[in-house]
Amino acid sequence: MRPFVLEPQPVTPVRETNLDLYLPAGNQPAAAVVFVHGGPVPIDRRPTPRDWPVYQGYGSAAAARGLVAATFDHRFHDFDLIRQAGEDIATAVDRVRAHPRVDPDRIAMWFFSGGGILMGNCLSQPPSWLRCVAASYPICPTQEELEDVAISPDEALRKAGELPILLTRVGQEQPDVAQAVDAFVAAAAEAGANLEVIDVPDGHHGFDTVDHTDQSRAAVERALDWVTSRLRDDALTR
Repeated sequence: MRPFVLEPQPVTPVRETNLDLYLPAGNQPAAAVVFVHGGPVPIDRRPTPRDWPVYQGYGSAAAARGLVAATFDHRFHDFDLIRQAGEDIATAVDRVRAHPRVDPDRIAMWFFSGGGILMGNCLSQPPSWLRCVAASYPICPTQEELEDVAISPDEALRKAGELPILLTRVGQEQPDVAQAVDAFVAAAAEAGANLEVIDVPDGHHGFDTVDHTDQSRAAVERALDWVTSRLRDDALTR
C-alpha cells in the first residue's frame, strides 16, 4: 500500500475492537479528531482501513499536535449499507467522547473520499461539541442520488449554521467527482456556510498517498493545522 505523504513519528494506537486511538503525550483529556475512511470497501479486504498507512499517518500526525486521533472500520461495504455505516460513525463518536483521555466538548470529524457520502448527518444541525468538519477529496452525492438513505452533504449545508468546514480539493480529480465537489462549494455559498477550501492544483484523488510532492505535504500540514486550531481550548464556539 502507498505510504502517507508525511513522515510523523509513529504512534502505536490503543486498539479497542474496531476502534483505534492515537494518544498524545501526557495524561490530561485532550480534544479529539475522528477520521472517517472512504468506501465502499470490500468486506473481505485486508488490511482494513484503520491499518492503512494513510490513516496510521494521520493518526500519528494528529497525536503529535496534542490531539487524540480515532480511526475505525465502518460497514460501508456497498451502497446498501450506507445507513449502517452512519450508525457505526455515531457509535464510534460516542465511544471516543466517553474515553477518559478525551475532552467530550471538543471533537472534530474528518471525512475522506467515499466517506463524504456519510458526512451529511454531521453537517446537519451539528451539536455544540462538534467544533469543525474536514473533508479531503470527498464524494458528494445529491439528495436525489441518496434518496432517503441519508441526508446529502449539500442539503445538510442548509442546517450547518456557523460550523467551520474545511474542504481539501484536488485539481486533477475525476471529472464526475470534481463536478459534485464544485456543486458542494456552490451550495455552501448559497447557504452561507462557513466553508474554507484548500486547493491542491496538481493533486489527484487520494493525493495524500498518490502524490509525494511539496504541494501535497503543504496541503496536508495546512489541513492538520486548521483542525488543530479549531479544537483549541480558547477557540470560539458557535
